[in-house]
Formats: sequence, structure tokens, C-alpha cells
Amino acid sequence: MESIMALQRKIVPELVSVMQERYTLLQHVHLHQPIGRRALAESANLTERHVRGEIDFLHGQGLVEVTAKGMFITNEGKVVLDQLAALIGDLSRLENLEDQLKSTLSIDNVIVVPGDSDHNPQIKTEMGKACATYLQSILQSDNTVAVTGGSTIAAAAEAMKPLPEGTDVLFVPARGGIGEKVENQASRIVSEMARRSNSQYRMLYVPDPISDSTYELIMQEPHVIDALSVIKNADIVLHGVGDALRMAERRRSPQEVIDLLKEEQAVSEAFGYYFDVDGHIVYKVKTVGLQLEDIDASKHVITVAGGASKGHAIASYFKQSKGNMLITDQGAAEMILRG
Repeated sequence: MESIMALQRKIVPELVSVMQERYTLLQHVHLHQPIGRRALAESANLTERHVRGEIDFLHGQGLVEVTAKGMFITNEGKVVLDQLAALIGDLSRLENLEDQLKSTLSIDNVIVVPGDSDHNPQIKTEMGKACATYLQSILQSDNTVAVTGGSTIAAAAEAMKPLPEGTDVLFVPARGGIGEKVENQASRIVSEMARRSNSQYRMLYVPDPISDSTYELIMQEPHVIDALSVIKNADIVLHGVGDALRMAERRRSPQEVIDLLKEEQAVSEAFGYYFDVDGHIVYKVKTVGLQLEDIDASKHVITVAGGASKGHAIASYFKQSKGNMLITDQGAAEMILRG
């Protein structure tokens, strides 16, 4: 059920709208039967012409009976109405979560996928699909998309579809690799996104993190300078948010760094920056790639992260106000709103 709901809301939202409208009509017929078309139109706040077309459909499906006295719901219609009630309730709760998150995080757009990816790995796939669908809906020719790594972003890459012919898009890694599974590294993800969408991509062959001395040397390399110019001027940024201590462990950070993060009560990580619960930067890793100061109002920033365990990390990151789109799951959304 969760998978079907996610697909309907994110891939064919018009289907959900039609379903909700027909549910409302069935509900009004059931409550006020026998009822005429004009009264039904007024009750449902729709035009009589529109109601006529919808009733013709519902009658054809055997859900509504049309008589001289008015319209009645059939026994099959009652069964369908009961079955739809639970689904419409779930959809309404998700929409309510999205509205609450917009207000709580001061963000323009939110998509909440039903479920909790901490307990169901399939939900991460659904977040990836929602991300790919949203990304491809806003892409324009000549756009450059900077992408970080991570398993949820990798799921988005797997869900990409071919772009319309003539759409010239460039995918670039927002930073170097951090020593994790190759399939979750930014360079592999951008190549997969480009392959599946018939686009172009560029690589950034640098490790992450790196020492001060290595950083100074790498920053003098012409190909790195050129790649960074492209990355920093990206139109769209697609990134995840990590739990601070887990990310530090994945980076094989020295014990003194981990101790510092614990002492400063670091909660989240993004772009190599570690934040406390109030969104203050408590530590920064030396990285080659997109920096927090590179993210300004000219960029469309899409944040993808889910699971109840990441709720506090997501809330912490958005204290920076560095994003205008969040794609998450129900588990994380409810944890964020609980505070």
C-alpha cells in the first residue's frame, strides 16, 4: 500500500487528485441520497457540467445508480467507498505532514514518502524515485547539477529516465569520494544519472577528506581548478544529510575529531560541515568540492534524507536555511515535528 501511494502521489499526482474528487462525490451521494446533479454539484463545490461527467463514469463502473428520484450509491459503491476511506486518510495525513514541515523548517517545498526507511529499505527506493521525478520536472537545457554521494542519492540515480531530446544537462560530483562503497560515491552516481538520462557528466578525481598539505597541492592542479569552477556554478544541487558521528566514522576520522564532535554535540553533516542542534558549524572537514558558502539563492537545492534516526539531523541542517526542497519519509517527518 505504501509503495502504491508513493508512486501515485509522486509520478501521477493527477491520478490522486481524480481519486480524491471521485471519493468526495461518492461520499456526498451516500450521505444525501437520493440527490440530484445540481444539489450534488453545490454540495461538492463543483460545476454541474463537471459532476455530470464524473457521475457518468461512476455509473458506468456500477458504483452509482441514477434514477428519476435522484442518485443512489450501490452496494459495490459502498464497498469501494470504505476501501478508499483508509487510503484517502493516509494521503491527507501525508499532505498535512508536508505542510507542517514547510512551516517548521521554513522551506518552500516538501515531499513526504509514506513509511520509514529505517525499518523498510524499499522506502529509500521510493524516496529515490520521488527525487528523480522531481529533479527531471525542473531540469532545463544547459543546467548543471552538482550531486553528492550516499545510498539515497544512489537510489535517485537508478530511477532516472531519458530526458527529452535536445535537453543538454551536465551532472558533476559535488565533492570527491569519501572511501565508502563505490556505488554510493558521487562520481559513480553522476555517471549513472547521465547514462540513464542521456546527458553528460564530468569527474572530480580527488579523495575526501584530505590533509592540509595535499589540499594545497591539489588546488593548484589545472583540471581541478576547472572542475571546481563548473561545480561551484551549478544551477541545481542534489545532496543528502548524514548523522554527524556516523559520517565521521565513514570518513575514518581521527579519534580526536570524533571526541570533538561529541563534545560539541554535533548532530548533522552535509558538504563536509558538521552542525549542532541549532545549526551552528562545529567542525569542517578539508574537502575539495562544493562549500557551504557556494550555495546561494541562485541555486535550486534539493535535500534528500529519511528515516526516523535522521530526523534531528535534518532539522539541524535546515537551521542553515540552505535548501528549498526536502524529500523525506514519514518516519523522519514525524520525528522532526516531535522535536
